[in-house]
Amino acid sequence: MTTVLDASALLAFLHDEPGGDSVARALDGGCVSTVNWSEVVQKSLQRGVDVRGMQQEFMDVGLVFEPFTPQQAELAAQLWESSRRHGLSMPDRACLALARDKALPVLTADRAWEQLDLDIEVRSLR
Repeated sequence: MTTVLDASALLAFLHDEPGGDSVARALDGGCVSTVNWSEVVQKSLQRGVDVRGMQQEFMDVGLVFEPFTPQQAELAAQLWESSRRHGLSMPDRACLALARDKALPVLTADRAWEQLDLDIEVRSLR
């Protein structure tokens, strides 16, 4: 695995938003937390997207789906204090917990993450 992808990154790719091309390059060998995958599916359903087969399509291009572990749950909770003033949600912190757990950089469309003082490399796709 090379990069953790946030839900915002996958959504940018799916909806041809700015930065989606950099997400396309990160899919093969990238990974996503199942928490963030749930967010991608939910937001896609809100837009009326037929999500049947979507997970398999991502797997076919090399994206790995990582289960949200109890250790990552604890890390996400511990990140609350240092990230709350930046408005990070629990799924945001789940993504960061996966990145910390796997010692990988994270790719996101959320620019506020760049201001976090964490030992996690944050790459903005925009």
